[in-house]
Amino acid sequence: MLSWKVGEVTITRVVELEVPVPWSEEHAFLKEATPETLRTMPWLYPHFVRPEDDAMLLSFHALLVDAPGMRLVVDTCIGNDKPRKELGMQALSTPFLDHMRDAGWPPESVQAVVCTHLHVDHVGWNTRLEDGKWVPTFPNARYLIGRVDHAHWSGNGDETDLQILADSVQPIFDAGLADYVEMDQVLTPEIRLVPTPGHTPGHISVMIESKGETAFITGDALHHPSQMAYPDWCPSVDVDPALSPATRRSLLAEAESKGLLFIGTHFAGPTAGRVVKDGANWRLEV
Repeated sequence: MLSWKVGEVTITRVVELEVPVPWSEEHAFLKEATPETLRTMPWLYPHFVRPEDDAMLLSFHALLVDAPGMRLVVDTCIGNDKPRKELGMQALSTPFLDHMRDAGWPPESVQAVVCTHLHVDHVGWNTRLEDGKWVPTFPNARYLIGRVDHAHWSGNGDETDLQILADSVQPIFDAGLADYVEMDQVLTPEIRLVPTPGHTPGHISVMIESKGETAFITGDALHHPSQMAYPDWCPSVDVDPALSPATRRSLLAEAESKGLLFIGTHFAGPTAGRVVKDGANWRLEV
């Protein structure tokens, strides 16, 4: 279980799934990320691209942030018992909560939950199925829901999006545990939200600063380290493919200039590193 220390703050990764994503012309996650192009970036191997077949490696994990006065979960993955089209309408059954307990984080100990945005793989463990009803997984937490993103998906979501809201977000409101947050909200002296729109209109990332040290949790501002070398690469799930590359360039330039710890919400292990200049763009140094 990976863990990082940032001043007085400890950040721990708890994995739900790690999956290879082979490239294909019909179903490419990043259409430009052909095997031939990936091989021009040897720094991606073996952590972020599988050497034997050039499949990109993605991780679905939560980041547990233990800061003075706050135990915060950033993003809650896909969750159990929820058939999703991304999984071929299969439902997961993983020991994710057991792994949280193993890390010293029983659900009752969580004080706050932040979802960087409201896509399926970032809200799933907000709720769990109990006696046929969706109930909050973290009963003592305040769930900090981005006002802009919630308004967007509530008003513009398709049937799938509305189902995600119905089983993974609305029960939190019904239980009285939800608070809206703004995209630049300060949560504690060590933790603040950073607007990183493009992937979704209200997408946020999380900045952690303590004792002169800084870490940045990306959310889906980037999905894969190859987007450091090619910030213009956009998955089809980016709502605004004109804005998201500009957001990536801005945050990568800041990460490189400040030398902060850069933690990818979908980056396979080792998941975190330093952003360094590589030609006109960047790479991740682990």
